Amino acid sequence: MFEFTILKKSKKSRARLGLLTTTHGAVETPAFVGVATQAAVKTLSSEEAEAMGCQLLISNTYHLHIRPGENIVQAHGGLHTFMNWKRPLMTDSGGFQVFSLGFGKDLGISKMLKRAVGKREELDTNAKPSSLRITEEGVVFRSYVDGKEIFLGPKESMHIQGALGADIIFAFDECPPPVAGYEYMKQSVERTHRWAEICLREKKKTQALYGIVQGGKHADLRTMSAVFFASKPFDGYGIGGEFGAGGADRSRMLRLIIDALPDEKPRHLLGTGYIEDIARLVKEGVDTFDSIVPTHYARHGMAFTSAGKLDLGKSIFLKDTSPLDPACACPTCARYSRGYIAHLLRAHEITPLKLVTMHNVWFFNAYVASIREQIKKGQM
Repeated sequence: MFEFTILKKSKKSRARLGLLTTTHGAVETPAFVGVATQAAVKTLSSEEAEAMGCQLLISNTYHLHIRPGENIVQAHGGLHTFMNWKRPLMTDSGGFQVFSLGFGKDLGISKMLKRAVGKREELDTNAKPSSLRITEEGVVFRSYVDGKEIFLGPKESMHIQGALGADIIFAFDECPPPVAGYEYMKQSVERTHRWAEICLREKKKTQALYGIVQGGKHADLRTMSAVFFASKPFDGYGIGGEFGAGGADRSRMLRLIIDALPDEKPRHLLGTGYIEDIARLVKEGVDTFDSIVPTHYARHGMAFTSAGKLDLGKSIFLKDTSPLDPACACPTCARYSRGYIAHLLRAHEITPLKLVTMHNVWFFNAYVASIREQIKKGQM
């Protein structure tokens, strides 16, 4: 079962209030999607992730294929049962690893890239990553666990995601680095389109399939990709890759993409979700977005608050008896002080990583819930 219902459209922006309905329940949109790479939001149990407001999680096909393997997950009854998650699930296609383990590794570009890398030398059409081979059929790379050679293509991605059993899956794509030249990017987009058609043929009928719009910072390639996916029977659309040097570039590109996509289908922005960007993304018509930001920052002692970020590793917080955010209703803020958490971080304890993660995930979900309320009231 998969259905997307638009409940209300804003008169002030492109924002919309929606309901994404799956076999495992409904998701109110716009929605933040928690990242459960290895079938867990880092430091949290599935019950804690739900209690912190997560309606929908996304897991990583590539990592789960390598360890423990989709057959083991399937033997447990599928990913929902394996991780005891009762609500809707997404799995990505594994395509991002083409980037992060290939050119991303070679160029030192990671998923935490805040903005485009600027004026680096562009890659030409003959450029090849040193740690994998990209072919017309898919990607050959080596396992980071045992060095074994692995092949992953569109058919394999669909079969793996079928075994994992998420409600929403993504078509296999290539995600080129921000420094890819125009000709390389064009070839990559065309390859992504060919792979997407294979994914449509290979996917399980019980799963919703999103196609992923690529094209980097090139408006014509983004439009071409969006028009292609709009012409195919996908259930929704992912928007991947980098957009340019800043928020204005991202907004302009999102408008181009969304203009070319069917209004009645959901749009998911992949791997983008800095707190300061969320309202802008929603105003451009994004329905869901995933981000490792709240958990990644938490593991480095950084807490998001209504007054800005707190670096709890600093000694200035040791005598602070106030909660992380006096306006926050999360369990961490209800029970623990900044000083206590700062002490635990300096003592290299594990507990503060969970406490700050709980707060950050709650904070992100509460913030997006407040945006939904603004749309409902006609304020956004």
